[in-house]
Amino acid sequence: MMVKKILEILLHIIFWGIVLFCFTYFFGHNTSNINYVFSFSLFLMPVTIGTTYTVIDLLIPKYLLQKKYFSFLVYCIYTIIISALFIIISLFYGLIFLSSLKFEEMAPLTRSPLFLFIAVYFVVIVASVFRLVQHNYKSNAANQELKHKILEAQLKLKEQELQYLKMQIHPHFLFNTLNTLYGFALKKSEEAPEMILKLSNLLDYLLYQSDKPSVALQEEIHHIEDYIALEKMRFRDTLDITIDIEKINPNISVAPMLFIPFVENSFKHGQLRNQKLSIVITLKIIDNQIKFTIKNSILDQQKNKEGIGLKNIKKRLLLLYKDQHDLNITIDQHWYMVQLILKHSKTEA
Repeated sequence: MMVKKILEILLHIIFWGIVLFCFTYFFGHNTSNINYVFSFSLFLMPVTIGTTYTVIDLLIPKYLLQKKYFSFLVYCIYTIIISALFIIISLFYGLIFLSSLKFEEMAPLTRSPLFLFIAVYFVVIVASVFRLVQHNYKSNAANQELKHKILEAQLKLKEQELQYLKMQIHPHFLFNTLNTLYGFALKKSEEAPEMILKLSNLLDYLLYQSDKPSVALQEEIHHIEDYIALEKMRFRDTLDITIDIEKINPNISVAPMLFIPFVENSFKHGQLRNQKLSIVITLKIIDNQIKFTIKNSILDQQKNKEGIGLKNIKKRLLLLYKDQHDLNITIDQHWYMVQLILKHSKTEA
């Protein structure tokens, strides 16, 4: 902080040193009396410095930057009048003390009040422009820093919200799967070992893969198929499921646990119609979009309510794929249908 202050003072000294040099150089035009010119320039410096700092340190920050334009204009006029008076005094100083009342011995350019006004106010204008540019730079830097902090805060909030949603989805998904396994254990089914193996794969995906920002779409589909295999063991002949998933490019990736909650929802809330739970799943890639559709049979008197999984997946879609997805849920007398159109990310192999 101290070094910065010293550097600022040094820059001001250099600036005023350059101004004094310029005054001496220009006022010395057509004269060889350097002592006169330097003394006159030195006498004019306090007027120039006082006027400049009045404008850049008082009028600009207090009135112009605060958008008090009328007050700024009034005080600028006062400043010009007072500074003009001191400039005239400088002219008389040169005439009386430096040239002993001999007008012709004065440096030619110091005889003109107009040139003196131009010299002083030009310095004031240049310094004011520098100050405004400096203020604009600092304001932009402060705005950028503020935007950066806001974006960081939003990102942290988004990450926390996503983590919260995952914490809700994980136990919900785990409970449903373990409940299915419990039913098989009660029946002492020979398929229990296979079911445990598939459940192990699902749990590995749930606990270790779902914390990644994205996974291969093929991997997500593979675990959907494992989940469906578990449900097939539970529903037996009462399940009528149709799956139409085209060949997937291995480079396409999506957020993990994005489609499984919809599949869960179909098994959990679907109802038997004609002694069958009917589920139809399709997934197609068209250009840069994933089109996922799932529908399950319902009874016309059924009132479908959104479970935790479906509510949370909607929130995750808004956080992860804002303006990049379209989710539609339609219900008629026989079907509950979900259609998700999603812009996917594709990595090079």
